[in-house]
Amino acid sequence: MAIAASRLRAGKGVVRRSLRAALAAMLLAAFGVPALAGSAAENDARTKVPRFVSLRSDQVNLRVGPGQTYPIEWLLTRKDMPVEIVREFQNWRMVRVWQDASGWILDRMVTAERHVIVDGGVRVMRRRPDAQSELVARAEPGVVAKLLECRGDWCRIQAGGYQGWLQRGDVWGILPDETVP
Repeated sequence: MAIAASRLRAGKGVVRRSLRAALAAMLLAAFGVPALAGSAAENDARTKVPRFVSLRSDQVNLRVGPGQTYPIEWLLTRKDMPVEIVREFQNWRMVRVWQDASGWILDRMVTAERHVIVDGGVRVMRRRPDAQSELVARAEPGVVAKLLECRGDWCRIQAGGYQGWLQRGDVWGILPDETVP
C-alpha cells in the first residue's frame, strides 16, 4: 500500500551580520568577553550548561557581547528555533545556533519549550521509532519541529500538523546523552 506523504519545508532563520559587529567580535575574542564570561563559578548554579532552549520571538538580536551596548551581529528571525546555551553571565546567555553562529542574547528571549531542527538531507518521519515503520511525512533540512520525546536513538517530533519519529542524529537541538520525557 502506497502512503502519500507531505513534505515539510524550512523557513527563514539567521538573516543578517554586520561588518561592524564582525570586527567587534574579533576584538572581544582577543581582549574582552572571555574575562567576562569565563569561569564555571560565574554560571548560574541552578542551570546546566550546555543545554538547549528555544527562541521566544521571531526577532532576537544576537550580540557580540553580554550587554545592550555590544553591537548586534545577527538577527534571528525564527520563533521556536532551538539554540544551545554554552555560557551564562548575569541575565545574558551565550548561545550557539544551528550551523555554528554564536553570540549573546537576553535570557528573556528564550523559553524552556523544546524544539529541534531537521539536519542533513530530507528526512523520513516514521509512525513508530523503527526504521521499518510506515512513512508519515518527509522533512526538509531546516524544518523547525516541536520536540515531544526521545527514546534511545529516536525522537518524536511535531511539525506542520504531522507527528512522527526521526532518528536522533537527523535533528539538531538535543544533547547526545539527553533524555527527553
